[in-house]
Amino acid sequence: MPSRRTVLAATMGVTASLAVGGTAHADDKKLRSLISRMTLPEKVGQLFVMRVYGHSATAPDQADIDANLKEIGVRTAAELIAKYRVGGIIYFTWANNTRDPHQIAELSNGIQKASLSGPRGLPVLVTTDQEHGIVCRVGSPATLFPGAMAVGAGGSRADARTLGRISGAELRAIGINQDYSPDADVNINPANPVIGVRSFGADPEAAAGLVAAEVAGYQRSSVAATAKHFPGHGDTTVDSHYGFPVITHSRELWEKLDAVPFRAAIRAGVDCVMTAHIQFSALDDSGDPATLSHPILTGVLRGELGYDGVVVTDSLAMEGVRTKYGDDRVPVLALKAGVDQLLNPPNLSVAWNAVLTAVRDGELTEARLDESILRILRLKARLELFERPYVSRAGVDRVVGTKAHLAVADRIAERTTTLLVNQGSLLPLSPRTHAKLLVVGADPASPSGTTGPPTGVLARALTGLGFTASALSTGTAPSSATIASAVVEARAADAVVVATYNVTAGSSQKTLAEQLAATGRPVVAIAVRNPYDVAQLPSVPAYLAAYSWTDVELRAAARVIAGKVAPRGRLPVPVQRADDPARVLYPIGHGLTY
Repeated sequence: MPSRRTVLAATMGVTASLAVGGTAHADDKKLRSLISRMTLPEKVGQLFVMRVYGHSATAPDQADIDANLKEIGVRTAAELIAKYRVGGIIYFTWANNTRDPHQIAELSNGIQKASLSGPRGLPVLVTTDQEHGIVCRVGSPATLFPGAMAVGAGGSRADARTLGRISGAELRAIGINQDYSPDADVNINPANPVIGVRSFGADPEAAAGLVAAEVAGYQRSSVAATAKHFPGHGDTTVDSHYGFPVITHSRELWEKLDAVPFRAAIRAGVDCVMTAHIQFSALDDSGDPATLSHPILTGVLRGELGYDGVVVTDSLAMEGVRTKYGDDRVPVLALKAGVDQLLNPPNLSVAWNAVLTAVRDGELTEARLDESILRILRLKARLELFERPYVSRAGVDRVVGTKAHLAVADRIAERTTTLLVNQGSLLPLSPRTHAKLLVVGADPASPSGTTGPPTGVLARALTGLGFTASALSTGTAPSSATIASAVVEARAADAVVVATYNVTAGSSQKTLAEQLAATGRPVVAIAVRNPYDVAQLPSVPAYLAAYSWTDVELRAAARVIAGKVAPRGRLPVPVQRADDPARVLYPIGHGLTY
C-alpha cells in the first residue's frame, strides 16, 4: 500500500485547492476552476468508465496484458489512465480484477496512484456491480448478502439499509467507491430474462421503500449508490445484453409502476442513476433506446423528476444500445440526451475519439462536457476521494468479511426464505425421522466464482444440522440416465431435497422432481432462482423459495428445513398458475410458517 507520504504528495495539490473551511467537501467554484484547467482530451476522458483486465494496475498477468492490447490498445490499467485519462474504472470477475480483498485494494490504490500522479491528476471512480444474490463481482471472504428479491421477501427496510451499510463499508475498504446497485426495476413479468430476482419485487411501493433504504445504507458508508435501469426494465421478455427490448406501458402505468422506486431513490439522495437500453414509446416515440433519449433523460429524469445527480449509461457493449446506431454515434448521442458517464464502450478508441471529434466539429459544445464533468467531480468530492483516495491493508482486515458482518448476513437471509407449500406439515424435517437425505438438482455457476456448488452447500449445511446428507448434481437439464440414477439413490434415502432452477413446462427438471416424488420418499424442493418454479411442480409436497443459489441463502434454507428457524419470507411477486397464467396461484404476500 502507498505510504502516507506518497498519498499526501499525490493529492495535496488538488486537495488544497478543494478544501473549503476545513471540511472534506468542495464547492462548485473550486470544481469549476479545476475544470477550466483541464485540456479537452482530459475532459473527454473524465466521461468514460472503462473495463480493464488484470489483478494489478501495473503488473498484470501476460494473458491480461494480451487481452488489454487486443481490446483497448494498452497493456495495463495505468497505461489506460495515462492514454485516455478515464474518470472511472469498472471491475469484473471475468477481467481478473477481483481475486481477493487485499489484491482488490492494491489494484484500487494502483489505479488511484496512476491517475493522481499525472498532469492535473484526479481521483478515479472505481465501480462494480455488487447487487448481491445472482449479480456479485466481489466474492468470499467478503460478506455476501441475499439478493434483492430475497430482501423483498423479507420486507424489512432496516435489513435493506443494513445490507447497504455493511456492503458499502466493505467495498470502500477495498477501494471501490461506487456500486451499480440497487436495482430499482419493478419485475412484473415472470418471463423477464435479465431482471427477475435482481428486483425487489412486483409491488412498486414496497420496492421503493427497499430501494431508498439500500441507497441510504450505501451512501452512509461513503459509497455512491446507483438506481437502475431507468426508466424501468421490469416488464420485458428480451435481455438488453443480446437484443432491444420494447416496453409497451402507457404513461399512466409508468407513473404508477416503474417510476415509483426511482422517485424514492431520488428523494433519498441517490448519487447516480443508470439508464436502460430499452425502447419506451410512451415516454419517447422516436424508437431510440432510453440511453439515447433526450425526452427521457433530460425531459423526464432531470426535468420532471428533478434529478441533478450523475447519469451513467448501462454498458455500451450491450446489443440493446447498438442496434440502431454505430459505436461511434452512441456515445455522442448519449451525451446529447443528457448522460454524464459512458460505461464500458466496446471500443474505447472509437468512442473516445467520436466524442472528441463531436466537440471539435461543434456537434457537442465544451460547455456541455463541463456540465457532466461538474456532476462527476461533485460526486468525487462528496465521496471525499480528493482527501482519501487510498485504502490500507489494515482497513481491509478490520472491515471485510468480519464475523459480525457474516452473522448479520445469515440473520437477514433467515428472514427471507419463503415457504410456499407444506402439505401434511412435512416440514420441518427431523434427523430422528429423516436421518438420511439426498440433495439433488441444479448447480449453476457461482456469481462471484467463490461459492457453491449449491447441492454441495445444502448437503454440508444439512449434515451440520444433524442429518447425513449426500449431494448429486443433476444439472438444469438432467438426462434420462441422470434421472434414473437419482431415483435409485433416492430409494435409499429417507427424504430428498431438490434444487430447482427456472423450471418450465418442458423442462427435464420437472421430470426429475416428479419421478423422485413417485418413489414415495418425501420431496422438498427449493427454487434457487425464480420462485415461479412452484407452479410447474404440484406433485412436490414442500416447496421453498430461496431466490438465489449463493451460500448465504442456501444455508438459511437448510436451517428452515431443519426447523432451526421458522420461515418468515413472503412472496414479493405473484406466482401464476402454470395451466392458466391469467389466474394467480400464490399472491404477493403468500408465505407459510411453523
